[in-house]
Parts: sequence; C-alpha cells; structure tokens
Amino acid sequence: MAYDDPKTLVSTAWLEAHLKNPDLRVLDASWFLPTSGRDPKAEYDASHIPGARFFDIDDISDTRSTLPHMAPPPEKFISRMRAMGIGDGHQLVVYDTAGIFSAPRAWWTFRLMGKHDVAVLDGGFAKWVAEGREVEDMPPVLRDRHITVQRHAELVKDVTQVAAASKLGDHEIIDARAPGRFEGKDPEPRPGLRMGHIPGSKNVHFASLLNADGTMKSPNELRAVFVAAGVDLHKPAITTCGSGVNAAMLALALELVGHRNHAVYDGAWAEWGMFNDLKVATGKA
Repeated sequence: MAYDDPKTLVSTAWLEAHLKNPDLRVLDASWFLPTSGRDPKAEYDASHIPGARFFDIDDISDTRSTLPHMAPPPEKFISRMRAMGIGDGHQLVVYDTAGIFSAPRAWWTFRLMGKHDVAVLDGGFAKWVAEGREVEDMPPVLRDRHITVQRHAELVKDVTQVAAASKLGDHEIIDARAPGRFEGKDPEPRPGLRMGHIPGSKNVHFASLLNADGTMKSPNELRAVFVAAGVDLHKPAITTCGSGVNAAMLALALELVGHRNHAVYDGAWAEWGMFNDLKVATGKA
C-alpha cells in the first residue's frame, strides 16, 4: 500500500508531485550508529533530494546533556529552524538514506514542539534514488522564517517516569533494539553500558516494521507485529531503544495503527544501561 498522509508518512510519488510547492520543506535527517564509520552530512553534501536541508540530529539537541542527542530546548530548536528557513505554515517531509531509520526521530522532534504538518518519506532516499528520481548536490538558498513552538511534554518520558512504569506495569515499554541486544547476548555499540533490557519491556525490533524494500508495513501488518511481541495496544506506550532514535520509529508505527497515547524515553539504553541502581533483565520478554 502507498501511504500518503502528510502528518505521518508519504510516498516518493507524493513527494515528487509536491516538490515544487513553495510551502514544502524537505529535510535529510540521516544519522548512523557510532560504529558505522559513515558521515551523514558528507553524504548529504554529495547527493540529496532537490531543495533538501540537512537536519543534524546530534546538533539539534540538548548539548548540555551528557547523553546523546537528547531533545533540544525550544529556544534552540527555534533558532536552528529559523536559520534553516523552516517556519510556520510549512509542510515538512523528512527522509534518511537508510530507508526509514533516523527520519522518524526528526518527525517526533517536530511533534514534540507542536508541529504536526510533518511526514516521513516512506522508503527514504534509497527508494527515491532506486526509482530514478531527481537528486542534486547544491545547498538550498535559505531565508530566515518565523516559527512558533509549543512543547508537548507528554510525548517524552524521563528515567524516573520509566522506572515507575516498569515497576507498576501500567504502560507498555517497547524496545526497538535488535533481539541480541535486548536479550543481553550482544554488546552495546556504546562502551560502558550494561547488557539487557528494562524489566517488563517488550521487544519490537525496528527492522520488523519494514518491508524488504525499506518501506513501512501496512497498519494491519504493524498491528500484528506489536501483538506478536506481546504488546497490549490498549495500554499507554513508552518507546525506547539505544539512544532515542529508533524509539521514534516505534512511535511512528504506533501512530499509523491508531495508537495515540505514546511517548519516547529520550535517555533510552544510553541512560538506563549506565546506572547500576536501575534493574536490568535479560533473555526474552
């Protein structure tokens, strides 16, 4: 199926049809794990969708925190968006070079700031290129644009709130990491972190949400993935992962299946795995 919802997910055909719209802004939010050795900004500079701006997940963050790419304070977000020429009245489409991997993190950040006219490109840059659609290597002309934000605190959880949810069992905590990391068999890509998962959490590996071509599965298929992992879709959800990037991919999938009561644990395993006074479980959920 082709998703064409400008608030969640749009197809490459939809984006190409709207690419000349003066109120459309395209963002490349590519990001890679520290162990990948890849440079997303260099790849953007070499080739991107025409007119795309680069959304730097590591920079557009709370750099006062010792944790990786925590959500930015509103004033920093406003400053960065204005400089990128992104403002009120724009329809945004966010993509990444992996297909769907890090783009949902930018999608979620905009929603956190009260901006809902934003969608992820289904299949991302890889699908766009595979279909022979236009690319360029020129930076866009940027003009400062006014933007207003209203932070929606209910979309993000901190470690204290997640610890309470783990103890009480009143939320579904859903972990997007690969099964080996979730079960405590495989090491974390960040040194010094314990292995395992938050007690009571369920494992829905982000890759299980995708078709072979990197596009998102249909709502019915996504729902089946969550149910197979033991997730009760009637309970409020907290999504997590290694550092808060793929947790947003789970948030997008929950939105697509009609589950509206979900939040991202922003510190994710980079925080939970660091503190010995927080309990860790191993093995399957």
